[in-house]
Amino acid sequence: MYNALDVAKYIITYCKKNQKPISNLKLQKLLYFVQAQFLVSENHACFNNRIEAWDLGPVVPDVYHQFKVYGSNPIILWKDGHFGISTHDRNIIDSIVDDCNQYTASQLVDLTHHQTPWIQAREKGHNGQITNESIREFFY
Repeated sequence: MYNALDVAKYIITYCKKNQKPISNLKLQKLLYFVQAQFLVSENHACFNNRIEAWDLGPVVPDVYHQFKVYGSNPIILWKDGHFGISTHDRNIIDSIVDDCNQYTASQLVDLTHHQTPWIQAREKGHNGQITNESIREFFY
């Protein structure tokens, strides 16, 4: 299991290499979908950081706060790398990013707003936790 910040840095690097720069808003949705894919296909979480239901969909607060200085602009990393992520896991992440990159950040927000994990977490309160169990149950 990885730290979500390392996964985020890998995603940012991957998007940069494919000339599809990524904003913090879109990054947050990609992390959510990456977590879902790992929970379903690998039977374990990709990262151990908390995911919360914010106004604009799922957010990993640790990652959000790291990159919020970019606002809605593309995130720029000065160092590229694999950030300790195995080749197998990078392939899974790449596949999710490729699938999701056909959508805008706003479209991904709308999509997550219609999914049970976000809806249930919001019902429990502002910035309620989206649990791995709820993600696995929804996507399985």
